Amino acid sequence: MADGGEGTLDVVLASLGSRGAAHEHTVSDAAGQPTVADYGVFDDPDGAIAIIEIARIVGITDSRGTSVPLGARSTRGVGQLLVALMDRGLRRFLVALGGSSTNDGGAGMLGALGVVLLGSGGEPVAPTVAALGQIERADVTALDPRVGQCELTLLSDVDSPLCGPLGATAVFGPQKGVALSEVAVLDAALARFAERVESALHCRAATSRGAGAAGGLGFALQCLGGNFRVGAELVADLVGLDDALQGADWLLTGEGRSDAQTLAGKAPLVAARRARAAGVPATLVSGALDSAALPALARHFDAGCFAILAAPSTEAACIADADALLSDRVEQLARLWAAARS
Repeated sequence: MADGGEGTLDVVLASLGSRGAAHEHTVSDAAGQPTVADYGVFDDPDGAIAIIEIARIVGITDSRGTSVPLGARSTRGVGQLLVALMDRGLRRFLVALGGSSTNDGGAGMLGALGVVLLGSGGEPVAPTVAALGQIERADVTALDPRVGQCELTLLSDVDSPLCGPLGATAVFGPQKGVALSEVAVLDAALARFAERVESALHCRAATSRGAGAAGGLGFALQCLGGNFRVGAELVADLVGLDDALQGADWLLTGEGRSDAQTLAGKAPLVAARRARAAGVPATLVSGALDSAALPALARHFDAGCFAILAAPSTEAACIADADALLSDRVEQLARLWAAARS
């Protein structure tokens, strides 16, 4: 399973078998340096579909891309890949938005597609979050006209708006290096940018579900006509989860850390809901559990919620030993399950 974050490309391609294939293209990473980005293309009766995973371009785990301050990071590489795929004739896209290191509202992507941001004197403004507060106008006359022919489906486990206390900067900015003292300033800059883009493109997307995904990239893509989907729901359909649950005895699912955000539509929650609909008990096995969220989580996982740790450990040791820890915990749960059934 996947929910629009890291791993979505691999999961989808694995489920498609010979219908899908992986490809590579060189684009700019978050720091503006060349990087080879993986993407996928698969056959569909209504035309080929490309799968783009944002984490493969501007991922938060990319040490080189995150070597520059957040204010200098850009989603330009996303726009470069879209242009390259449109050059190939593709017009249908699945865009997995999770796991980004950027917070530019999609300004870099829009720049690669032909949008020019201008200051009060008509001078070009860099499409980075550090400069967004200087924008007076967005010139969309050179926007690639092929974008209007595209079908953009946006996959995310984040349904937050672009700005405000639940927006991209306030909620996810600190994870990407934003100091708490900078949140208000960057949030105001994003709001200014959004107003100019919405005016130029005649759209209203800043308060839409998922606008705050991928540091606001969800906003820019929705301004271009993108449609937001709960990523785990679409992936569950693609991988045939409902069929797999027919006749199953037990569903095991998990993630790195389970907390209140899991209940917003992440992969384990969607899997558990589908299991319940099929009459199959579900168990959650995650790297860590937030004890404050455990009562709410337990209402969805009727066969229990568990963390993989058996003894106190460091985060680094847990990561290094993840395979063994997960295997050991699931084996013990399976023994308990078998004993209960007998």
